[in-house]
Amino acid sequence: MSGLEWWHWAVIAFGCLMVELFFLPAFVLIWFGAGALLVMAAVLLFAPGFTAQIVLWTVLSGLLVILWFKYLKSFFRTRSLAGQSSAAIIGEIGMISEVVGPFRPGRVRFQKPIVGSDIWDCVADEAFEVGTKVRVTKVEGNLLTVGRRES
Repeated sequence: MSGLEWWHWAVIAFGCLMVELFFLPAFVLIWFGAGALLVMAAVLLFAPGFTAQIVLWTVLSGLLVILWFKYLKSFFRTRSLAGQSSAAIIGEIGMISEVVGPFRPGRVRFQKPIVGSDIWDCVADEAFEVGTKVRVTKVEGNLLTVGRRES
């Protein structure tokens, strides 16, 4: 046997992704699945032997896991206010995604999710059109009060 076929690696990748999705939401097996996809591409392009495939999968998966946990995870991390005061969100800049004004609640979208969501319900003392950048001035439960963003 010269090695596994490309479709074997596709099945391994799919299996890793499904186990991650349904049983182990730890964001680890996804990288072994991604490594399997990369080995699948290598098998299609270069047809390495069995030992080379296993070594390539191990090295690529390990590098992806290290890259994720050491460098990329903090970049994609959602801000969490758990255990903090709601004052931590005050001052954040967002963009109006649904018109807001006096007596008319709207919605504001943030570039990075805050407490798991990038869109929040909001109120304002003046009218703001969609696309206007605003600053959070007050937090009351799940409702943000926004105001004009000073430059």
